[in-house]
Amino acid sequence: MIQTDLLEALQKLPESLQQEVLHYAEFLVQKYPQDTIAAEPPEKKREAGALKGKIWMSDDFDEPLEDFSLKEDASC
Repeated sequence: MIQTDLLEALQKLPESLQQEVLHYAEFLVQKYPQDTIAAEPPEKKREAGALKGKIWMSDDFDEPLEDFSLKEDASC
């Protein structure tokens, strides 16, 4: 169905634009060869908990940082 729609729209264009469409189609064929698309393995689905035990958080994570604490004698 899309091929017939494409051909109908292409026939309505002037020949110079038809030539540009042809060049673009050739470019797409070179950029996305069929064997490359078929050869790509499907992406693995993400799994919850895959990184469990590999990430840790310090016990004092919520404690204020010494560098950012307000100093009483600091003048602003």
